[in-house]
Amino acid sequence: MHRALFRPVIALIALTVLATTAGCGTGASHASSPIRFGSTQADAALQPGPPGKRSLVQWPTKPISFDVESRVGGAGENTPIGVTTLHGPKSGFTGKVWVWAPPEYYEKRNAHKGFPVMEALPGAYGYPVNYWIGAGLKLQENLARWSMNGSSLPFIVVMPVLNPDDKQYYDGSDIPGRPKIGTWLSQDVPDLVRQNFRTLKARDAWAIMGSSSGGFAALKNVLQHPDTFKVAIPNGPDIVPDSPLWKGHAEAKRDNNPEVLARRLMARGGPDVYLAFQDGSREHTVLPKVHKFRARYGHGPVHTRLQIVPGGTHSAATYVRGLGEGTMRWVSAHMQGPTA
Repeated sequence: MHRALFRPVIALIALTVLATTAGCGTGASHASSPIRFGSTQADAALQPGPPGKRSLVQWPTKPISFDVESRVGGAGENTPIGVTTLHGPKSGFTGKVWVWAPPEYYEKRNAHKGFPVMEALPGAYGYPVNYWIGAGLKLQENLARWSMNGSSLPFIVVMPVLNPDDKQYYDGSDIPGRPKIGTWLSQDVPDLVRQNFRTLKARDAWAIMGSSSGGFAALKNVLQHPDTFKVAIPNGPDIVPDSPLWKGHAEAKRDNNPEVLARRLMARGGPDVYLAFQDGSREHTVLPKVHKFRARYGHGPVHTRLQIVPGGTHSAATYVRGLGEGTMRWVSAHMQGPTA
């Protein structure tokens, strides 16, 4: 599968991430004091909210301290990327999770507002590092810049590990007898964000993005859990589950197939989901599968868009370009922005 082709690129990115976060400035700063990203509703009572309005804000319930992994320069205004080890209470899986909040999150005028969330998943094995934390890709810096120029909402970004090891793909799913990665991504990780950040109660404020194998997980999870996620950004995704760990579990594999999930969602009549596919123009094996999926399932409650990046390849750098060339504007138009 094309995921195997992606692995050398990801290995290089992972090494770059590790090297970058071992330095100074925008690199690692574990010596810094631990940070918190939110306070409980009791503390929030001191913040004046708008009168006569029912709040959409989901206040942090159990804020914890995060180590500072790095800081985001440029438009990111030195905002921290935090990291913690999460013991998932619902999945039983333990793994690292990185988090970031945009500059607007810290502004006094927004102290009583909740923010939309993007869960960002890497490609290949996505373990032990989520490459979206790397300064080389500048995901957070670009999101901050796009928010400043009005082409994107300001997103909280959460970046978990995608798999429990670097030996097998788990298809972002609960494969019987294996670590419950589907529950980890769709419940434990969002719960961690809700416990620590000012978020919003509506599904309209939740997106999930991923590349390659992570793109499959993003596509599958929005169709499987439309009550949690409204938008997915599948970058160069696999369309069907193909982990060898599904052997002997045909029914469970079918229940985690985006084609099956899309048909079921269409048969139910919703809720509406928005799939912002991204591919490089040179992804000759991936593009036909994306075109086929959109033609078959891009109807009714399943809304799709495809951003083709000229000259782009099966790479995270290509997908960051695509985000700025139209994807984030379309995604943001279908989501709830910061509000009280």
